[in-house]
Amino acid sequence: MSEQIQNQEGEVSALVSTYGHDVETLGHWRLMWMKFLRQKLAVASGIVIILLYMVALFADFLAPFDPQKAVPKLTYAPPQSIHFFVEDENGESHFQLHVNAYKVTIDKAALRRVFTIDEDKIIPLKLFVEGADYKLFGFIPSNIHLIGPANPNDPFFLLGADRIGRDGFSRVLHGTRVSMSIGLIGVAVALFLGMLLGGLSGYYGGVTDMVIQRAIEVLSSIPTIPLWMGLAAAIPLTWSPLHVYFIITLIVSLLGWTSLAREVRGRFMALKTDAFVTSAILDGSSELRVIFRHMMPSLTSHIIATLTLAIPAMIIAETSLSFLGIGLKPPVVSWGVLLQDSQNVRAVAQAPWLLAWPGGAIVLAVLAFNFLGDGLRDAADPYSH
Repeated sequence: MSEQIQNQEGEVSALVSTYGHDVETLGHWRLMWMKFLRQKLAVASGIVIILLYMVALFADFLAPFDPQKAVPKLTYAPPQSIHFFVEDENGESHFQLHVNAYKVTIDKAALRRVFTIDEDKIIPLKLFVEGADYKLFGFIPSNIHLIGPANPNDPFFLLGADRIGRDGFSRVLHGTRVSMSIGLIGVAVALFLGMLLGGLSGYYGGVTDMVIQRAIEVLSSIPTIPLWMGLAAAIPLTWSPLHVYFIITLIVSLLGWTSLAREVRGRFMALKTDAFVTSAILDGSSELRVIFRHMMPSLTSHIIATLTLAIPAMIIAETSLSFLGIGLKPPVVSWGVLLQDSQNVRAVAQAPWLLAWPGGAIVLAVLAFNFLGDGLRDAADPYSH
């Protein structure tokens, strides 16, 4: 007993030296937050994720154009860079937000237009410019965009144009909304199923445990891609893009709950014999109260870390389905749908930005979630070093 007390005193002393506070007066969540703030990479990743969701929330305002607006004569137009100063006839610099216009030539061998940047001609830009109508947050009508050309008919492609002349920057921003939200919805469904079925399996055991675990094993043994293909093929072609979006979300979350259910089951089997659970039962608490009021809160920190690691898996799953043509389809705009334009060598050779920008957005989001999840997982146990 004396050795155990000495170990506990040693842990407290180590925590005091680490956090610089009297940890005995701090709660568990406060200790988690303090340990999380010490992990700079996880904090930076959290900021990136917040920014991505802000982009998704304000995509209509941030995007210069309607993502479906096409300008066929500007097919595969290259990205333009924003410049801040122009020189007048006297050689003096003046502030003028602008991009350079395109110079068009004809490639007679390939029989196609070739775009180059014309350094002598500029296209003035304006902030808070009027453009395509939209509804902010889905119900506030507006037509104000953060940035755009002073003349709405001038070309302005920060990330280049696609095969029919649609603005890549606007499409990537709108794709952020779908790809990032489908991860949240899919994880929410997987969280509900994993906690419910895993909790029932671990708490009751016996036949309930056997049935749930065999169902998990069956789902885990089915190859993922063929299962997705079969379920996606069952979606009627007459359904609207919104219906398809929610069905794809459910399909993606079908296999996402199995690993969490097994983790919850293992923790419940270990907790149900603890003294605080036995005390709650003897005190007359119902089974649901014991599960949700006493046992489930002890898994909160672990569940938070698991969620942040599960969201990127959902994002990659949606991207894979859409890239293969069995997930979301136009006119829905997601990162996976955008990657469909880069499925052939000609498109990548002629317009590499079709692969670079959506692919870069996916890599950024997945890495940010993984680093954040690692940080939260470490912070979930503030007493470890």
